Amino acid sequence: MLGLGSLRTSLGGLLRPTLGAAASAPVASSSRVTLAPAPAFTQVRFRSQLSPRRTKHRKAQKGRVALPTGGSIKGTTLRFGGFGIRLLAAARLTAAQLTASQAAIKRKIKGVKGAQLYLRVFPDIPVCIKGNETRMGKGKGTFEYWACRVPAGRVVMEIAGGGIREEIAKQALKLAQVKMPVASEFIAAGAPPRLGAIADHALAKPAAAQKDTAPRVVATPEVQSFLAAQAAAAQPPAQSTV
Repeated sequence: MLGLGSLRTSLGGLLRPTLGAAASAPVASSSRVTLAPAPAFTQVRFRSQLSPRRTKHRKAQKGRVALPTGGSIKGTTLRFGGFGIRLLAAARLTAAQLTASQAAIKRKIKGVKGAQLYLRVFPDIPVCIKGNETRMGKGKGTFEYWACRVPAGRVVMEIAGGGIREEIAKQALKLAQVKMPVASEFIAAGAPPRLGAIADHALAKPAAAQKDTAPRVVATPEVQSFLAAQAAAAQPPAQSTV
């Protein structure tokens, strides 16, 4: 018959959790156990949103959106064809706004095979914010979100490929337009460039300044002589005057 002390010992061994290999490992004579360092976890805010992979500086100034005082029309027309949205006023777009717009458009055009979404801007400016009623000094505020400066007339997003129809593209881009902090317009292929409040084809570069993308064929000497003979035969014979 077991005594009360032995019964407590046996029950304690059953209820005590086992440590596995660590319990059976020999203990050093100094009774000091070296523990492995805990894994280091780096916490990044809003990791699911758009953010640059690395930056040169950890913090930066927000700055103001530049005005195209020199008459630049770069980025005001479609690059991939199809359809897109263009801002009518300068704004600072955040990564949350671009991510939400991107997700809404992709959800809408998911059924159109081959249709793709192209993002023409990217948030790469770290915005830092201090708390309300904070005294001056003691350094810059902590990082809050990523943003990008977008001037007026810049194309933000495009949809192209898959033979997507204009009605579906307009509905998809409308979901992104309501998430923008400023007014925007829907444009299609062939839309003129925009400079401030002016949108006209006359703003585009002249034909002499545009790049010639047509393939060039270099004729061999035999082909050149053949073409010259054809041109000479096509000319009418010269009439002699007496």
